[in-house]
Amino acid sequence: MNKKHSNALIRESSPYLLQHAHNPVAWEAWRPEVLERAARENKLLLVSIGYAACHWCHVMEKECFEDETAAEVMNRHFIPIKVDREERPDIDHVYMDALQLMTGGGGWPLNIVALPDGRPFWGATYVRKDEWVRVLAQLAELYKSDPEKVVGYAENLTEGIQSINLIRPQQDSGLMAGKKLEELVRQWSDNFDTFLGGYKRAPKFMMPVNLNFLLHYACSLQDDKVMNYVNTTLARMAYGGIFDHLAGGFSRYSTDVKWHVPHFEKMLYDNAQLISLYARAYAATDNMLYKEVAEHCISFVREELMAPDYGFYSSLDADSLNAEGELKEGAYYVWKEEELKELLGDNFTVFRDYYNINNYGLWEEGNYVLIRDAPEAEIAQNHGLGIPELRELIGSCRDLLIKVRKKRPLPRLDNKILASWNGLMLQALADAYRYLGNDGYLDLALKNAAYIKATFMEESGQLFHNNAAESYRIPGYLEDYASITEAFLSLYEITFDETWLQQGRMLADYCMEYYYDKESQLFYFTSKNDPFVVRRTLETADNVIPASNSIMAKNLFKLSKYYPEASYGHTARQMLGNMTENMEKYAQNHANWLQLLLYNIYPFYEIAILGAECRDLAAKLYEEYLPHCILAACDHHSELALLRGRFVAEKSLIYICTNGSCQLPVESVETALNRLNPGDS
Repeated sequence: MNKKHSNALIRESSPYLLQHAHNPVAWEAWRPEVLERAARENKLLLVSIGYAACHWCHVMEKECFEDETAAEVMNRHFIPIKVDREERPDIDHVYMDALQLMTGGGGWPLNIVALPDGRPFWGATYVRKDEWVRVLAQLAELYKSDPEKVVGYAENLTEGIQSINLIRPQQDSGLMAGKKLEELVRQWSDNFDTFLGGYKRAPKFMMPVNLNFLLHYACSLQDDKVMNYVNTTLARMAYGGIFDHLAGGFSRYSTDVKWHVPHFEKMLYDNAQLISLYARAYAATDNMLYKEVAEHCISFVREELMAPDYGFYSSLDADSLNAEGELKEGAYYVWKEEELKELLGDNFTVFRDYYNINNYGLWEEGNYVLIRDAPEAEIAQNHGLGIPELRELIGSCRDLLIKVRKKRPLPRLDNKILASWNGLMLQALADAYRYLGNDGYLDLALKNAAYIKATFMEESGQLFHNNAAESYRIPGYLEDYASITEAFLSLYEITFDETWLQQGRMLADYCMEYYYDKESQLFYFTSKNDPFVVRRTLETADNVIPASNSIMAKNLFKLSKYYPEASYGHTARQMLGNMTENMEKYAQNHANWLQLLLYNIYPFYEIAILGAECRDLAAKLYEEYLPHCILAACDHHSELALLRGRFVAEKSLIYICTNGSCQLPVESVETALNRLNPGDS
């Protein structure tokens, strides 16, 4: 079908950019030659950043970017640039910081007006058409009539963008004490919603990074209050409408306090981290709900986000076509009561109570979002059923509704495959195999790891960020190296194939050479060989995804246990020390750093297993939640420092070590576990 308009995005590979390829706006992708043209023509840049699954990005596209009047203003006064934030997080980091400095808030779509060299001076998120056209015309006129004023504002803003990214290295190598950490967690807990989980506010984000730290903290320090909060949050999220009760998988966040109505986009990075979190929580608590949630999430990812060659796609859109053929948020997932009655027949009454087809589960326009609120035992008793009967009934209802739902128009798929998010998913599969014991998860992990190596890795250790054709490939960011290194180290711990350990070390060494900043003693987000605009970012604050620096610091800490002769441990400790002030000010924004602090101020153990039965012994250890340990094993001689000289023929031995110094070996897992004391300082 012929399109009325086409622009330069037609040549791009990002699904988000391609969504805008037929706007009347003369969009360009972010490329050096585009900025060079802006400088030659002295035209302002209009940078609009979003992602394929973003609901409000679609709304603004429909209202502004598909409108010829708005497009005419944009094209006449600016060089419009469209950016996929997932493809170019380096650009997104800079301009999101700019927006937060200007307005105190952020979000997507992120719209920035900048000087021809990229320095920003105005920004906003979603803007209605009339306001959009008016403001752009005013900004263009201001630049024409008083360019010095605009340049002065851009210079001041640029100084702010650069200064908030500065980290001063700490000369004192001392780390935060355990008592100070406990005080920080107590202060943090003032924000905990102990009834519904999450924080005392809406919207509610799941924040798996924070929950992962709090789970480790609660188990290590035997803090029942924190553990109860973690359990409440995990259960409420699993009960909530934010979890797809039919096909599995979590949406990004809920718009309300009870985890009911989400923005319905499903992201790979959320689901990957939540698989890891629920698998670990299952090992810590034996709560079967957590195991089931992790399994359902993996099923969702396999069914909806897995490519034929075992890479994983980025996301499913929030919007899909409703019965009237209109794009509507959540249309694929919601149900009308009459439809459910007709489909489920005699089973409707039980299903209604189980998933709250009532005022509690009602969303808007007569649509229901499935949400649980009562335990199965209560529902079963109310209906005179046993729990096995209840589960069978609900399972048959789910199977039927899944078949019906699949006949609806599917949400759009962002089939972009990113190295960093595949690293998170590989980590998830490693955790799922370790704690849930399903051999299929190991098989899938190995297939995904092979995909990562073949698609993103060069023999030198260099990574690429995306899986596009050669001319559209983007050099890897620190997040790519950090997440894949972490996953490879975890893959070693479940296979004991030293190839994965060596691959992880190679990636870390590449980062040390090309990303490490001697001045801040942290890692840049981009390689020293890559160009940048405004600043070369140091990503340090943990958010929905851990900061790339915090992941890399944890990687170096663990590598130091396998390769104590290298300087990894010193670098990791220095990085952690550099973040002390930030951790004390904003604990909940540095949860992954705080987990590294736990590694350092409480005992951290290296478990070395040698002998013919090493894998059987490791499998028993996998049943336990041991966040303060790493494993190494072999059934033969090995030159790995933890294993060297410890193999004894005809015996299978377990060594418990700290900093390479080992206690006398034992032969039973029970004895070994008794020697692990996670909370002793």
